[in-house]
Amino acid sequence: MQTQLEGRLEELQRELETGQKRLRELETEQVFVRETCLRISGAIQVLKELLEQSRQKDHASAASSD
Repeated sequence: MQTQLEGRLEELQRELETGQKRLRELETEQVFVRETCLRISGAIQVLKELLEQSRQKDHASAASSD
């Protein structure tokens, strides 16, 4: 009986270590994905602002041509 309990304990400890390692990997991946999303969001904002400026210049040019 004691041998079975010790075996089960070792098995559970290995599973715990595996789970903790995977959790750390996922946390690292989460940070990477969050940072990537922030960079993409920033790039989108810059492009929107540039497009708006371009539209305003085009509108101003068209208005002054009339």
